[in-house]
Amino acid sequence: MQIEQTEVVISTPDGEMPAFLYRAAESEQQPVVVLLMEAFGLTRHIQDVATRLATEGYVVLAPDLYYRELPNNTFEYDEVEQAMAMMYRMDFGQPVEEDIRAAIAYVKSQPNVSSKVGMTGFCLGGGLTFLAACKLSDEITAAAPFYGMVLDEWIEAMPNITVPIYLFHGGVDPFIPLERIQQIESRFQALGKEYTLKVYPDADHGFFCHERSSYSRLAAEDSWHELTRFFNKNLQESI
Repeated sequence: MQIEQTEVVISTPDGEMPAFLYRAAESEQQPVVVLLMEAFGLTRHIQDVATRLATEGYVVLAPDLYYRELPNNTFEYDEVEQAMAMMYRMDFGQPVEEDIRAAIAYVKSQPNVSSKVGMTGFCLGGGLTFLAACKLSDEITAAAPFYGMVLDEWIEAMPNITVPIYLFHGGVDPFIPLERIQQIESRFQALGKEYTLKVYPDADHGFFCHERSSYSRLAAEDSWHELTRFFNKNLQESI
């Protein structure tokens, strides 16, 4: 299947946000996936994941959430300190919510797309996928965050989640300890929310990315299978 990658620009309240749009060259109406980047920026790996999702039958949008700090806003995987510094300069309140909302609105406006919108992301993007489930459930259909850090205020906002959510975590992730994962799960259970949580006991942060030293082939392959099955169930069926 030939996948077309197009560079696009999305208008936000804070300026123009570049993004990559992926879709099959010849496609009928398809559901949408918004793919949110890692702390390292809109890397080759994220673009590869976007292509893989498009091959599965989705129109995929990968926005550059570091657009306020162009042009030097992507990092190699050994540049952890620089990436973390840029990530922590982000405003995780209304500005990033508006960026995600603008991305959703943009991709929904494309021709031959259905109203079903999935969201997934890794690391920074995993946390922001969780945020979107809390704050933008009325604009998406399903959410699948990978090893995302979750702020306390997002846990407080979990009553607002109304979409199915599938969380993927590593059991030896130093950034998201098991205690935090258990706190999130307990909150889901107390609220009676629809959720799925999968913890790979021996997997580290970044286990999905084959370019990182923390890559776990078994966890990456299994989580990809689970992600595509989750999106197929919630986005593809009964279109």
